[in-house]
Amino acid sequence: MYTSTDAKPWTVPMLADAKRDGRKLVMLTAYDAGFARVMDDNGVDLVLVGDSLGMVVQGHDSTLPVTVDDVAYHVACVSRGLERALLIADLPFGADATPERALDASLALLRAGAAMVKLEGAGHKLEVIRFLVEREIPVCAHLGLTPQSVLRLGGYKVQGREDAAAKKILADALEVAKAGAALLVLECVPSQLAAAITLASPIPTIGIGAGAACDGQVLVLHDLLGANTGHRRPKFVKNFLAEGGSIAGAVKAYAEAVRSGAFPDAAHAYE
Repeated sequence: MYTSTDAKPWTVPMLADAKRDGRKLVMLTAYDAGFARVMDDNGVDLVLVGDSLGMVVQGHDSTLPVTVDDVAYHVACVSRGLERALLIADLPFGADATPERALDASLALLRAGAAMVKLEGAGHKLEVIRFLVEREIPVCAHLGLTPQSVLRLGGYKVQGREDAAAKKILADALEVAKAGAALLVLECVPSQLAAAITLASPIPTIGIGAGAACDGQVLVLHDLLGANTGHRRPKFVKNFLAEGGSIAGAVKAYAEAVRSGAFPDAAHAYE
């Protein structure tokens, strides 16, 4: 049973320890100090300042308008509310187009309080991952549905259902780990594929719409609370406020459900 008084502050090397020990990682997005403090007190291990802020905070139709300055502002806010959770920050659209741009953006986010940066995709991003890791910047990779690719993908769709696409995502997962990523988010991929990647991956996987076999789970805060963001609610979303009774109760219920394996169930995953 999780108790905040017994928990040590998270560090990047502890992520590998958690995978080795079979300890599920609990992750949520946050955008301000108040919600960050609630997460820190109720069992959340990893807090992500996601470029999702473009849709759920700023009201955009996608994450594409978000800037490095936007993310840095929210990272600074969230960092003031955390004592133990590991703070991860998204590199927004275009910020990782080249290794040099990614370095500049990452330095800004680390200076604002992040301990790790997250970037989407593989391919030419492998060079970016290696470049950052060689310069002592921890990296979280992100595969499957990559929201910054919404224009190319033609919408928010499940990825990896066809054999060729599944093999590519699996291969990319091994490549991002080889390049030095310490964590991998898998979004909107079939549960069976996510399970295979998790088994093969030397680094922990965090699922969002990727089934229960991942090494951890992440949700967007507003989805966890059942807030109306003006966007379609994905299948993998569950309103934990309804059963938690309060914001703190919702966060705690989510953390306990992830650790027990109760969430996500088949109703909140893709086959």
